[in-house]
Amino acid sequence: MKLKRYYSSREVASLTGLTARQLQWWDAKRLFASAISSQRTSAGGFTERRYTPLDVLELQVLADLRRKGFTIPRIRRLLSSLRDVFGVRLYEAIGEGGALTVLIGGDRIYARTDDGRLYDLEEPTQPLLMEDGPALRPLEAREKRRRVSGSERLSRGRRQAGR
Repeated sequence: MKLKRYYSSREVASLTGLTARQLQWWDAKRLFASAISSQRTSAGGFTERRYTPLDVLELQVLADLRRKGFTIPRIRRLLSSLRDVFGVRLYEAIGEGGALTVLIGGDRIYARTDDGRLYDLEEPTQPLLMEDGPALRPLEAREKRRRVSGSERLSRGRRQAGR
């Protein structure tokens, strides 16, 4: 993926698997606002929302959580816990190596601080006392895989056989 300064709603929908309507609804409900909101044009239409590369990373994670069955209220709590309790945005806690790492284990989301304390992001008021917890893995931003049609598979196979 080539990095751009801003991505349109259509590009974000393609990269995340979310629909343009979902992005519009998330923006209207203040779950996830676009970097540049839609504006009315002089012709009476509207401009497209624009998202930064960091927004796209966060939306890829959130789309993945939705596909795993996480509800909008849970996602809202996750984002507000990160912002209000830990003072970070989701992109700062994706992957490992930051001051905070967001982890997933089953249907629960956790945050691990750089000093090793583990918090359940549903109730992040106190660190957990866990020795043998669920298998945890860092949340990662993943581009939605594009579906490949049968004819595309055939043409790819022919190209590879012709090499």
